[in-house]
Amino acid sequence: MTQPETSRTTPQNTYTHGHHESVLRSHRSRTVENSAAYLLPRLSAGQSVLDVGCGPATITVGLAERVAPGTVTAVEITADVLKLAQEEVAARGTANIRFAVTDVHSLDFPDDSFDVVHAHQVLQHVADPVLALKEMRRVCKPGGLVAVRDGDYGGFRWFPEEPGLDTWLAAYQSLAISNGGRPDAGRRLRSWALAAGFPAENITATASSWVFADDAERAWWADLWADRTTKSSTAEQYVAKGIATEPELQAIAEAWHAWSRHPDAIFIVGHGELVCVA
Repeated sequence: MTQPETSRTTPQNTYTHGHHESVLRSHRSRTVENSAAYLLPRLSAGQSVLDVGCGPATITVGLAERVAPGTVTAVEITADVLKLAQEEVAARGTANIRFAVTDVHSLDFPDDSFDVVHAHQVLQHVADPVLALKEMRRVCKPGGLVAVRDGDYGGFRWFPEEPGLDTWLAAYQSLAISNGGRPDAGRRLRSWALAAGFPAENITATASSWVFADDAERAWWADLWADRTTKSSTAEQYVAKGIATEPELQAIAEAWHAWSRHPDAIFIVGHGELVCVA
């Protein structure tokens, strides 16, 4: 088995969203059912899984339940962020989850270590998504699965039209790109997988959406984005980089609330998905 290359320079990531409560509110709503349904039919008892960029581990716990008595290794880029996952797992009492701090560009595991390597909403934020996929493939066993899912901000759709949300989307895309991210990652996944060396016949591409339509869903979605826009580290970045002023951010937050109050409003969050056979 070969170890990851340690002599190369690891690309530097910038996580645009940060870890404000409004961000974690969104992340903690994610489950295997609403965020990894495309992968569920391929999971089985006894598999070993690597969950890259596990966040608060709400998806991780669902993966662990489905592969038990197999194990899931949950990884994050810093110990501080990984602590969120450890606290969630401890609260739920899930026993078959391990933890490690490592960077997806240079995963600290030998070749052929896992049956399944999974990443949800990760590749849109990393400095080099092709290198990340190469690393995910390297640590996956031959015949195992690399599974990724990412949103595509350019494919977000909402009704009714709300100019303030157009302003929000343009500002977020500008910020993400300035941080080296790719907010249209969902449409790029297959291209990145091909560049990472996966044969075309080994790649299954699908798409799915989150939909926020009833009163409670709309209010929840609007509240968290309004808070992200005005209270999180994202807000600080907008101002520091000259993308938006504080009054402009406040106007965006108000636009989110105005949109959510329409009884016929709907918001659709599109995602690209891949399952690649290693």
